[in-house]
Amino acid sequence: MANITLKNVWKRYGDLDIVKDFNLEIPDKSFCILVGPSGCGKTTTLRMIAGLEEISEGEIFIDGVKVNDIPPKNRDIAMVFQSYALYPHMTVYDNMAFGLKLRGYSKKEIHQRVLEAAEILSIQHLLERRPKQLSGGQRQRVAVGRAIVRKPKVFLFDEPLSNLDAKLRGQMRAELKKIHDRLQSTVIYVTHDQTEAMTMGDRICVLKEGIIQQIAGPLELYDNPSNKFVAGFIGSPPMNFFEVDVANKNGNLFLNEGTFEIALPVQFKDKVLPYAGQKVSMGIRPEDIYDKLFYNVAANKVGSNRFSATVEVVEPLGSEIFLHLNTGKNEMVAKVDSHNQAKMNQIIELVFNLSKAHLFDIKDGSKII
Repeated sequence: MANITLKNVWKRYGDLDIVKDFNLEIPDKSFCILVGPSGCGKTTTLRMIAGLEEISEGEIFIDGVKVNDIPPKNRDIAMVFQSYALYPHMTVYDNMAFGLKLRGYSKKEIHQRVLEAAEILSIQHLLERRPKQLSGGQRQRVAVGRAIVRKPKVFLFDEPLSNLDAKLRGQMRAELKKIHDRLQSTVIYVTHDQTEAMTMGDRICVLKEGIIQQIAGPLELYDNPSNKFVAGFIGSPPMNFFEVDVANKNGNLFLNEGTFEIALPVQFKDKVLPYAGQKVSMGIRPEDIYDKLFYNVAANKVGSNRFSATVEVVEPLGSEIFLHLNTGKNEMVAKVDSHNQAKMNQIIELVFNLSKAHLFDIKDGSKII
């Protein structure tokens, strides 16, 4: 397989910069995710790696070889698109074999490779069917199989699961991880779905407006986001944010939301002290907000940072419940146990686990703690 390096890569359309000074090292055999909202430049970056888009500036290396001027067919990559792009008049076997026929492989080699890929994907029984006789998940497997038979250095996936329903997406995520583990291939996978990114990638690159925001593993992104954008993009439900005033009272720092005031843990004092008398953005994940009545033990562990909020919506999800809360000034979501008894329009007392809180500069979104 191969490692991939992008050095100072730019993509411009006229005066519009789509990808800006992109630098990324993708190790051999890794599963790298490019994730971000629509229009962030992730698909454009993938297409530049594939050779389908010309690079405006910078260099791309595949396995140490500069590929800026190498045509797509000679880059030894295979790409799976959002649309399956299967030939409707061909059988599954012929769809998977077609690219190998164009490259002049023998019938014996083609047959062997198609059967190997079909076995990996568990589609041996579908080889004589045509695309219209397949479900969405089966068509996606055929599209992946067409890439596998090539045995390329790099697999590129451009939002391949976006056309599938939620249950099938979950199944295909697991299948693609198994395939990666079995083939030990280098994979670059583009998605706007942070759940796909968190569950599939061992290395995630978060993009915004063509600029890399953070590159890290899933847990590092979740626990230590580099800025407010990453914090809000990674996680489902997303992190709660609200503005607070930093108040210095006799050397102790407090965060004042307007309807409540909570004490800042002493270990964060040095980093937050420069913001005394200013507003900052506080972020806290739904699972780090406790219902004091129900989680009395947990509440006691995190001190007296209590506040009251009105329950506006209760979303039971079986193993957990999402409470949509309103303090009178801000809305937030708490993830609580499925046995929680909170009701709509009820005022409940809650506790923040401030050891898990995040503070961001209100001007540029940079991380404070």
